[in-house]
Amino acid sequence: MSLAREARACNKDALYPILSDVSAALSSIAALLCSVVLLIGGNALIGVATPLRARLDGFPDLTIGLLGSAYFAGMLAGTLAAPAVIRRGGPIRAFAALVALAIVSVLLMPVVVSPWLWLACRALTGFVFAGLYAVIEAWINARATNANRGALYALYQIANFGASAAGQMALQPLGPAGFPPFAVAGALLALAIVPMAMTSVDPPAEPRTVRPRLLWLVRIAPMSCAAAFAAGAANGAAISLGPIFAVGIGMSPDNAPIFTSAMVLGSALGVFPVGAISDRVDRRLVMAAVMTAGAGLELALSRMGAPSLSVVALGFLVGLTTYALYMLAVSMANDGAAPHDLVFISVGLLFIYCVAAIAAPAIAATLMRDFGPQALFLHNAAVHIAIAGAALWGAIVAPRRGRRL
Repeated sequence: MSLAREARACNKDALYPILSDVSAALSSIAALLCSVVLLIGGNALIGVATPLRARLDGFPDLTIGLLGSAYFAGMLAGTLAAPAVIRRGGPIRAFAALVALAIVSVLLMPVVVSPWLWLACRALTGFVFAGLYAVIEAWINARATNANRGALYALYQIANFGASAAGQMALQPLGPAGFPPFAVAGALLALAIVPMAMTSVDPPAEPRTVRPRLLWLVRIAPMSCAAAFAAGAANGAAISLGPIFAVGIGMSPDNAPIFTSAMVLGSALGVFPVGAISDRVDRRLVMAAVMTAGAGLELALSRMGAPSLSVVALGFLVGLTTYALYMLAVSMANDGAAPHDLVFISVGLLFIYCVAAIAAPAIAATLMRDFGPQALFLHNAAVHIAIAGAALWGAIVAPRRGRRL
């Protein structure tokens, strides 16, 4: 009994400094996380309503896939413009201006139901969210240390994924048809300005230059860049076409958000333990293990041909494992980074993420058209197996010269 008590005491003594460190850092980004919840809730509501509403309005399948690609194409352009926007107005004013543009892009969509207008609006939404993510992630990494970066970024991801699940579930009472989902999303985006405008915490350092530094990022953090590319390829397809997969196997459009929300809920619950473990174990080994498990679950999901509780459960487990990939990529790249480099790391990884995410929805939509809706998760399983192999290979053969890999 005494040995058991001593073991529990040792575990408590080891855990307390970790939780204390994370808690202190969390208090400095509380306002930021409030804005994140509102922003992501509104964006998720539009993200799931857009393909379902497009399907109801008779948009071709390829066009529906391109709506996802347009979002990430806009985000790609936004990563190039974000440093200049942030340097010109400062993080908080840039944040407010970008949110205003996001509101406009959302409220214009139900006014004119046209593929071309919707493509333009989704591209504008992606553009502004690239800048918003740059501000958010630079702010978080400025408050983090190498000892708590994974855990703190995971808490941000929990807020992100939790808000995303809530935003998607909000579509059930609202329905994809009509103006209500667009109006509610616009209201949530507008409210996101308030916490950031009222915070007294100093914002992160502004970038010293506005020129992109992608080659520099690839040179210093190759594994992080590869992981960001894989995350974009898998997440871009799943986010854009997850509702279409659900409808394709027999779910009604009103129930499709149950499946997508299960994936997001799993993501919210999975990122913190993965992030906390990666603060103490080589992040590449954690990446290899978690992505291998996720790929196996995606293969199981690809065998489902009818709606059932198993489909929702597998969606939850896929989110629990695979959605930690981008968090691991960001944590690796930011370990030991200088304050003035944080914006460049954020936009650089997001640029790489978007390159993959632009192509992935169109490719996956074509595969789903030719081979059925299950091809979506076969596509994603292949991506996650590839990055798991690369991470494991790197951990075995590359010496660990520092935390940034």
